[in-house]
Amino acid sequence: MKIIVQKFGGTSVATAENRAAVLKKVKGAIDGGYSPVIVVSAMGRRGEPYATDTLIDFLKDVNLSVSAHEVDLLMCCGEVISSCVMAATLQKAGLMSVALTGGQAGIITDSQYGAARIKNIHTSNLLRFLEDGLVPVVCGFQGITENNHNFTTLGRGGSDTTAAALGAALHAEFVEIYTDVEGIMTADPRLVKDANILKTVTYNEVAQMAHNGAKVIHPRAVEIAMSSNIPLIVKSTFSDAPGTRITNDRPDGAIGADVAFSNKAVTGIANMDGIAQFRIRLNPDNIAAGEKIFREIAKAGVSVSFLNLSEREAMFAVFAGKVGETRAVLDKEGLEYFCNDRCAKVTIILEPQRGSLGLMASFVSALTEKGIAILQTVDSDNTISAIIREECMSEAVRALHAKFEL
Repeated sequence: MKIIVQKFGGTSVATAENRAAVLKKVKGAIDGGYSPVIVVSAMGRRGEPYATDTLIDFLKDVNLSVSAHEVDLLMCCGEVISSCVMAATLQKAGLMSVALTGGQAGIITDSQYGAARIKNIHTSNLLRFLEDGLVPVVCGFQGITENNHNFTTLGRGGSDTTAAALGAALHAEFVEIYTDVEGIMTADPRLVKDANILKTVTYNEVAQMAHNGAKVIHPRAVEIAMSSNIPLIVKSTFSDAPGTRITNDRPDGAIGADVAFSNKAVTGIANMDGIAQFRIRLNPDNIAAGEKIFREIAKAGVSVSFLNLSEREAMFAVFAGKVGETRAVLDKEGLEYFCNDRCAKVTIILEPQRGSLGLMASFVSALTEKGIAILQTVDSDNTISAIIREECMSEAVRALHAKFEL
């Protein structure tokens, strides 16, 4: 039995017309000799009746301080609706199918509501259905705790994680992630009209893209697939385009992305807005102050990035939604600081095997030639990033895409 996992996002299952496109993909897999396991997300977006955000808003209208248990239980309902409707669609077309919650599919999680981690997957139920010729339609984004069987959710992008984890547990041939775009692109096509689809990227490259703001696939899903060496394929529900294959294995045995064969050291551009930059003046006679500051910021539940620390100054970035908590800590410590709360981050994703000689110079010149001020940079073997003013983000992405000829 050749098992594959096919994950369909909320747009793919939101209308009867779109579900017909999903049905075509499922039939295509079966005709190709595969036994598919389907994973679905909740239908639609905020404001639409079955969307997850709509359900949350409804609950918060009743009680803003409702417990996490009830929030997770209600959030699971969106995927339950999708799985039942999709299973009914398959049954109407003559395919034997069964809708399953995450728990019924054997997904066991820890008890961290809203951001649960998968601890184990018991595959016996799924395998029994597959052996009987049924198509399981599994609720993404959710699981149950082992002891008390409470419903938990995996956090945003959790349906991607569900699909990758099921693929690993079932030893699937590959996992297909279906979206409304034809693959992973060299930049956000809403910002760069001539962005190109990448035929092949490595797990590491696409994980870096996701971590740095590219809304392509959840990074946790990539990590799971990488640990099991299961190929991920990102493609469109609504076309027959081959999509983007995420793997470390190439047909010729080489390792790396397509850029390695075109003398390009940059795979793509990622961007993220909603960032705030802090600059704090430090006393060089009190070197322990820096440690205390970041310990207190962590206690306040604020995650820090772009940290640049010297004896006289500390620079770092936080998400804009955490500015209030960060200011409160710094004010309590009586520190002198400056906050720019309308910033963005632009990042180039590197192909490490190609080296980075001259890349920083090209990165800087691409921005400065457009008059874009660089507030701070950080680099690694995998990325070069800059914090810039938020209003410059779109132009910065286009400038970098053009500079590196992507």
